[in-house]
Amino acid sequence: MLKQFSALILAVSLFWSNVGFSHGLPSFTQLIETSSPAVVKIDTVQVEQNQRLSQLPHGETPDIFQDLFEHRRGQPEDALSTGSGFIISHDGYVLTNHHVVDGADEIVIKLLDRREFDAVVIGVDQRSDLALLKIDADGLPALKFSEPNKLKVGEWVLAIGSPFDLDFSASIGIISAIGRSIPTEKGDNYVPFVQSDVAINPGNSGGPLLNLDGKVVGINSQIFTRSGGSMGVSFSIPVSVAIEVVEQLKSKGHVDRGWLGVYIQDVDKDLARSFKLKKPHGALVAQVEPDSPADKAGIFAGDVITKFDGQPIIESNDLPHAVGLSSPDKKVNIELVREGKTKALNVTIGALPTADPVVNALDRPDKLGLIISAVDDEMVSRWRRGVMIMMVLPDSPAHRAGLYRGDIIVQLGQNSIDSPEQYYDALKTLSVKEPVAVRLIRQGRSIYGSIEIDN
Repeated sequence: MLKQFSALILAVSLFWSNVGFSHGLPSFTQLIETSSPAVVKIDTVQVEQNQRLSQLPHGETPDIFQDLFEHRRGQPEDALSTGSGFIISHDGYVLTNHHVVDGADEIVIKLLDRREFDAVVIGVDQRSDLALLKIDADGLPALKFSEPNKLKVGEWVLAIGSPFDLDFSASIGIISAIGRSIPTEKGDNYVPFVQSDVAINPGNSGGPLLNLDGKVVGINSQIFTRSGGSMGVSFSIPVSVAIEVVEQLKSKGHVDRGWLGVYIQDVDKDLARSFKLKKPHGALVAQVEPDSPADKAGIFAGDVITKFDGQPIIESNDLPHAVGLSSPDKKVNIELVREGKTKALNVTIGALPTADPVVNALDRPDKLGLIISAVDDEMVSRWRRGVMIMMVLPDSPAHRAGLYRGDIIVQLGQNSIDSPEQYYDALKTLSVKEPVAVRLIRQGRSIYGSIEIDN
């Protein structure tokens, strides 16, 4: 019996040794002590928030993907909110999520040693949900980014932040997956999120996700939840995106992204067979925008892009991730399959149209609940006419009709819309409580809807 017990102990020891636990679980004590001084709590104040409108369209992300920032909208008093961030340089640059500081009139950075600083916004990037702040200080503790694209599934990671306003809390877990896509209804899909099972909650937004070396592997951004709290699935912006965004925000205050000009879809096994692929992979080109970089390079609908600038395209979502990180005017090689044959093309990447301009705080919504603007020169060249929706008032006729910021209205009722003046003239002719047709351009596609004006 003793020999059998000894053999069992030896077998268990060998098992744990083989899975990497020969020295026991890692200790996070030192990591937390050395990293926490560079993590910050971010308090923001938005004055008279009840007089302002949200610039995020209702339902822009699925309900189960809730951001981690503690929104308190519609209050009659100044709105106070809390998020997290971390210092990335000794001279006071701080990185956080865009939604942490979006619309804030005051931003206060609080350090572990109880020092407080007013922060200014150097630049924001809505598409990656990142914001670069600056405080007037020097000799500050700072965190370093890990080497991009070296993260592995199964690695231990640690999050530090202020969930539920509980300052400088730490939680641990492992990397669950890499390259997760969570596109918005506007079609933005430029972040290959890092998924982990680290417990993060409202208030963790913008805080760092650290590896065992104390380097940042991600910026906590979203959680999967049905309850409003952690369910063991969280998403972070990878450093491959953060490093590029920080560099551009520092140098010019905004981010330029690559643009190819294709609409794509996944390749299933039946499509793979029809396109003579050995297995389902790549991004199937469903449509090519006229005069786009893809069009000029000779890419056609029906092509299956399998490699972009040396990077394999396994799923269709891999392509916008790769293109978005490319610099405009960069020449890259694309490998694709056309009629069963592999073909290589050179393409000069274009510039993705910039995010919508900021709405003037003095603007007020019309009776549809919209603030609109004329389309810019670039949009005129692409769509030729219409007005762009800049803001949608919650629970307005436009909101209930499913209109979103960024939509381009080209027809209202029987009226073609070429300018803001024509739009406002058309509004005057609309009857109350009577459905009216509206035609939009959304993500390059023409769609119809109906809208009903309130009393």
